[in-house]
Amino acid sequence: MSNVKHLETNVQRVLTIVLREDVKEDLGFLTVTDVKITNELSYMYVYYTVFGDAKQLEKTQHALDRANGFIKNQIAHKVKMRKVPELIFKYDESYAKGQRIDNLINKIK
Repeated sequence: MSNVKHLETNVQRVLTIVLREDVKEDLGFLTVTDVKITNELSYMYVYYTVFGDAKQLEKTQHALDRANGFIKNQIAHKVKMRKVPELIFKYDESYAKGQRIDNLINKIK
């Protein structure tokens, strides 16, 4: 289990660099918040947030989908993985949920 956690940390670090320096797509102001890899190394879930509106989010998701193969290839080379799990990008809604809760609390005050 700790090997998977270590791998997740390494992948998140490398993925951040790849997205910032190597991907030529316009990703907007993207932040990788977490990486989760299944125990059998079949799937790698990358959670991210984007600064902007729904249109920017859609644009970023489309750009990530187009660059998926390139990103997966870069991870394989830089992390030295024999088998790279299927890469799945998911929008992390925790920040938006936190903002809604904060707004509700502020309305009550």
